[in-house]
Amino acid sequence: MQEITNHIKSIVSISDQKLSIILNKLTLKEFSKKEHLLNINQYTKEVYFIVKGCTRTYVYDLNGVEHNITFAMENWWFGDLQSFIKETPASFNIQALEPTTTLSISKGNWDYLVKEIPEFAMYTRVLFRNTMFSHENRILQNLSFTAEERYSFFLKKYPNLAQRISQKHMASYLGITPEFLSMLRNKIRK
Repeated sequence: MQEITNHIKSIVSISDQKLSIILNKLTLKEFSKKEHLLNINQYTKEVYFIVKGCTRTYVYDLNGVEHNITFAMENWWFGDLQSFIKETPASFNIQALEPTTTLSISKGNWDYLVKEIPEFAMYTRVLFRNTMFSHENRILQNLSFTAEERYSFFLKKYPNLAQRISQKHMASYLGITPEFLSMLRNKIRK
């Protein structure tokens, strides 16, 4: 619980008593490598905070091609937020890329904490704001950066993540083929 405690305290000032209430609403869950936490059209029953491990969120296009949307690693929250908040079928698949340990929270517990603990409501607002900024930046990069610029930005922003995911998954995230990613890697090494 130390990781989530540190994360919450890095964003909001909160008493130990209120923090204890939050921690008691979390459930430890472990997932094996390649295990799916969520599939498209399932209802999202919870969102997760990663204690250890790495996940990917992805979809298939109409041609059956896989597209990685996001990755998540230690100290990150992840899930299909729209499905979670609106209680609608999931739009994404989520898979563990490594053995992954999480703390999960149900919709009911999330709603309770937002209502009863103002600090948790503030914490979630910051999380949602940061998620929105991240998605906006990703859209901007996909529309205005070259593949090489997207790859360089990814390496600078997520140096540890680049070592943990396969070339196939990274290429999918960047919107390029694994072969082209290999060419970019060779070019940058030179």
